[in-house]
Parts: sequence; structure tokens; C-alpha cells
Amino acid sequence: MPGPQVSVIIPVKNEGINILNTVKSIMGSHNTTPYELIVIDDGSRDNCCQFLAGRTQPGSIRLLPTPGLGAAQARNAGASIARGQILIFCDAHIFVEDYWIDRLLEPLLDGRLDAVCPGIAPHDRPHDVAGGFTWDDQLKFTWLPRPPRLSLSPLLPGGCLAIKAGVFFDVGQFDRGLMVWGREDEEISLKMWLFGYRLGVNPEVKILHVFRERHPYTVTWENVDYNLLRMAYSHFRSERISRVIDLIKNHPGSHRVERRVVESDVLIQRKEYFKKRKRDDDWFFERFRIPF
Repeated sequence: MPGPQVSVIIPVKNEGINILNTVKSIMGSHNTTPYELIVIDDGSRDNCCQFLAGRTQPGSIRLLPTPGLGAAQARNAGASIARGQILIFCDAHIFVEDYWIDRLLEPLLDGRLDAVCPGIAPHDRPHDVAGGFTWDDQLKFTWLPRPPRLSLSPLLPGGCLAIKAGVFFDVGQFDRGLMVWGREDEEISLKMWLFGYRLGVNPEVKILHVFRERHPYTVTWENVDYNLLRMAYSHFRSERISRVIDLIKNHPGSHRVERRVVESDVLIQRKEYFKKRKRDDDWFFERFRIPF
């Protein structure tokens, strides 16, 4: 029997009713593309994935328990058991429409893009649709308006991100050194562009996203700043690294963050990435008119 063409991968931690609603929405949607659903329960304490207990064997839906790896590593863990040629990483708090998989994949299958996201709207404001995002002059997340047609985007949100499996593994997955939460979708988007791939938004597809007021687990400034600085050391020229250090210098534990990043494997990773990439960070910032 042929395997699924697509693997939908959802990391979960203390999501309460959200993950049940997300699974119901995905499994209840009509699609013609064969797919599997992989839910990674990354150390939840609220039993939110209990309704999937026992689903560990290959099939339409599988549950993979992990011991609190963090957002990036939980996604990588799901990808490690995925059978699909295309990976769709989704948050555990979304609602989808019929044929969302079929339509989202079109620019990947015909070769126009290597990674794509849909239009994304808040679940309580379904007409307020964004499409991809960029950075401002402080490297802060800034939504882009939904384009009228298939368009390139500098960065794709991890809330719903489809990537060819071969591309995902070629760029080294989500950075295995990232902590807890933060910047994982930005880092892999940047990395794909630098390695020569093309990213974009398919506005013909829309998902609804539950934007939470706070995380259901602890995320600190140190976690987010560590991930930002690790991304900078992995991909930026030295002047931009200095600017990132300046951005975080007034945050709690900034000196500790810088020391931990430098003492990690990031300098080895930097050399590997620089050898492999087809474009540099100057190209990226100039191409997408990001003033940093």
C-alpha cells in the first residue's frame, strides 16, 4: 500500500481543548491528497492528548510522546518519523477549510516554490487575513498583508508551513540548538532562502489561528534572546551580530545568553552553513528591503 503524500506535524504542550479542536478540524476536512497526522505531545501536563492515547503505530494519525524538547526539536522529532514527501508543520490551535491541503501543495508540486504558507487569520476575525511576515529594523515580527496572488515572502509562520521533505532535511531541519520557543520559523525561513530555495504565500488557502494571550508553558527572555542570537551567529555577518547583541543588551541575563551561545556548537554550524549557502545575508536583507 502506498504511503501518504503529506505528513501534517503538530507539536503540542499544554494545549487544553485546542488540540482536540485542531485534530477534529483537520480530520473532518475534505482533501483528495493522502496524508497522515503526527501529533507530538512534548511533555504536556494537562492530559490534552489523552484522547489520542495508544495511537503510536503508522496510520492516519499517530501520537509521539516527547520529554519537553521545545518547539523546534518537537517538530524535528515529528519529521523524523514522517512518511510524506511534503511536511506541513501546524500549530495546535488552528482551524482549516476543505481542500486546504490540496490547494496549499499546488506551488510545491509544480515547482514554483519549495516552501509555502496559506493566508492566516485570527479565529475571531476571519476576514483579517495576513500572508507571510517580515522583520522591521529591530528584527521584530511584522505581518504582511494577504497578497492577491501567489507571492514570494521573506519569512513563513510556523503556524502553518508546508515544506518539501527533501528541502527540510537538506537545510538541516529546524536548528537543533534552539531552546524552548522562539524564532524557529524565522531561522528556517532565512536558512532556506540562503541555501537557494524559494518561499511564498498561497492566498487561495486560509486557515484560522487562535492567537493566545500567553504561552501555556514558561518562556523567558533568555530563551527567546538565545534563539535570536544563535540565529544571528549562524547566518549573519559580524556587524549584524553586533547589532543583535545591542538589541538584547538590556534584557535580563543578556551577558549569560551571549556566553552560552558562543560556547555552544554555533561557530561550527556557522562554518558549515557558510560553505553550503548560495546567497548571503546582505542579499536577503536587500532583496526584501529589511533595514537591518
